[in-house]
Amino acid sequence: MGSTVLSLRVDGELLDRLRQHAAKRGMSVQDYVVRTLIRDDFDERFKAAVDETEKFYGPGDADGDAGVRAGGIT
Repeated sequence: MGSTVLSLRVDGELLDRLRQHAAKRGMSVQDYVVRTLIRDDFDERFKAAVDETEKFYGPGDADGDAGVRAGGIT
């Protein structure tokens, strides 16, 4: 997989906040933004997978015990 240049224009205040967040983690702003985008992409793909699983098996209850009750498996 190759890399491509992405150029974006950001507000000065946002860039300052990005610099602060990146500095706290010892990262460059570029690395911080890329990791944030990767994490967000993973979160979206994970949610989609959970949604598809729920369509197949049906949603669990509020406690996360899908089909399991005190008296055994239902």
